[in-house]
Amino acid sequence: MKVLLIKLSAFGDLIHCLPALNDVLARDDVSEVHWLVDTRFSFVTEVFPKEVRIHAVDLKGAHPVRAAWQMMQVLRRERFDVVLDLQTLIKSSLFGLATGAKVYGFDAREVREKPASWLQHSTQFHDDEQHVVQKYRHVAAAPWQTEHPEPLAYAPPTIHQTYPPLHDETLIKMPYVVLSLGGSWATKELPNATWQAIVAGIHAQGLQPVCCWGSQDEHLKAQTIAAEVPLTILPQRLGMQDLCALLSASQALIATDTGVLHLAAALGVPTASFWGASASWRSGPLGAGHHHIESKPACGPCFKRQCANFVCMDMVRADDILLALRAIVEGESLE
Repeated sequence: MKVLLIKLSAFGDLIHCLPALNDVLARDDVSEVHWLVDTRFSFVTEVFPKEVRIHAVDLKGAHPVRAAWQMMQVLRRERFDVVLDLQTLIKSSLFGLATGAKVYGFDAREVREKPASWLQHSTQFHDDEQHVVQKYRHVAAAPWQTEHPEPLAYAPPTIHQTYPPLHDETLIKMPYVVLSLGGSWATKELPNATWQAIVAGIHAQGLQPVCCWGSQDEHLKAQTIAAEVPLTILPQRLGMQDLCALLSASQALIATDTGVLHLAAALGVPTASFWGASASWRSGPLGAGHHHIESKPACGPCFKRQCANFVCMDMVRADDILLALRAIVEGESLE
């Protein structure tokens, strides 16, 4: 059986899909597995198992319609037996429809763009399948199992590759903690003053705070924070391999709900993450070594990208994050 999985974006979502991908690869009747991704996020597939064949489509380039049409022709010629749409948006459902194969997608009750569910077979999620990893696994199992009397379990995304340490003796001179300052939504942004208190607390624990960044806005934010406290800022944006190496050798990662957080967890790196507009029960890394600092505003989690009454990140306290970091370093539990 030849299977196509569609998840066009984004960074963290692609990491969340790894357990579903592994489920498909483990099936004896599956001979080929392909993946369709947006070109902007194709770098994430560098950590996918090597046997997966990647198709990247440029949907934000100069000629997105032409690129989509050409990709549809490529996919149709592959003659897939099954398509698993792990996104279930109109654009992803159209790619699935173009293959001519039977397409399985999200529960119709949870589809953001309702017409997408008309073009594919919807899978009904169990009420206890709250985490996105469980939902992706459910869609991936749908062609082989028509009923799920029990919810599919959460399985931690895992990257099995190993990476040599990324050392720059002029920058990183002691055990370090990686900070990821950015958030894909404005409602995930922690105030600079809170970051400054976190950086000072990391130094007090005898560790070096190291900031990686993925955009000029994040780089500028890091420089603003570093004007008040000694924060080590990497001089350039890291590629996927170097980012994995940086994270793998760190003591921990501190971040909001971002792709870097989920990448670190998949590499087996302990994490301290903070949550407000989004929810750890829905997308956070679960298990030992992962600490969630929940702001729990009365209005949240709202899952909104913008907010006129933005209070949840102001409610996150640096002391709580530093307490989680100390528990990680000392191998203790916060329970």
